[in-house]
Amino acid sequence: MRIVVALGGNALLKRGERMSADAQRANVRIAAAQLAAVASGNDLVIVHGNGPQVGLLALQSVNTPQAEPFPLDVLDAQTEGMIGYMIEQELANLLPQARACATLLTMVEVDRADPAFQHPDKPIGPLYTQANADVAARGKGWTMARDEGGYRRVVPSPAPMRLLDLRPVTWLLEQGTIVICAGGGGIPVVVDEHGLHTGVEAVIDKDRSAAMLAHALDADLFVIATDVAAVYLGWDSPSRRPILRANPDAFEALHFASGSMSPKIEAACDFARRTGRRAVIGALADIEQLIAATAGTSISADQVGMVTGIVTVGASAETATQIATG
Repeated sequence: MRIVVALGGNALLKRGERMSADAQRANVRIAAAQLAAVASGNDLVIVHGNGPQVGLLALQSVNTPQAEPFPLDVLDAQTEGMIGYMIEQELANLLPQARACATLLTMVEVDRADPAFQHPDKPIGPLYTQANADVAARGKGWTMARDEGGYRRVVPSPAPMRLLDLRPVTWLLEQGTIVICAGGGGIPVVVDEHGLHTGVEAVIDKDRSAAMLAHALDADLFVIATDVAAVYLGWDSPSRRPILRANPDAFEALHFASGSMSPKIEAACDFARRTGRRAVIGALADIEQLIAATAGTSISADQVGMVTGIVTVGASAETATQIATG
């Protein structure tokens, strides 16, 4: 089976955790163990997030005396190499020597006229207090937005149009290689007035790029691995319910926070609609069950309506009572 896994940023750096190589390495090691468990017998492509890492690099670049700050597309490339290296090494340490892993720097084309460039909304980097956010906005010209626990810098997040490095990804898969690519959503590039590709100041949502990649690779399954067990109705309510299975259309009448679950649901629904195959959202720790369709939120075009569960103490989403909803 060909599986594309979009690996959430929580697998690399947990919220509130100090940004250090050791912390990232420890988290990647845990993620690699989960991924290695499903590598045998499957074509595996891994896409990872980079929000905290690219934000930190941007901050370091701006604050380096006597140096010109690097643009975001260059920092996107830097994080692809840095994080990909860690994932590749930790995976290789767990897999048989015959199974190769490769990290591929990946350019993703976006539209120069994408309205996202006028309305930045993708959070990157660390949390700031309101006072520090105001200082960064005035001193660095950054756009800051409220986030859980404080403020974060937000940057343009244009929609991905196509992966420029699709052929090398395909060639590597044909040789049985586990491919780590489109990290952080890929390096954003546009076609200039001369027909040449050039980088732009933006980051691309990794779930949207991963869905596009899964479709282009004719993947059998698209997995969005995050830090929650499933998509929930009434997340902040005591009566919250996990969504077990759903048709993409069943999400149209629902609202989810734009900066958290919404892009994941949009990406999963896009893949399910375009391919007729299953996408699933759930916890990385449950990845074997996500693949087996016994955990998480499965989204497929052949599902009628939506099936939810009732959260009870000690019960998983799948063992909870199921309720069919339209």
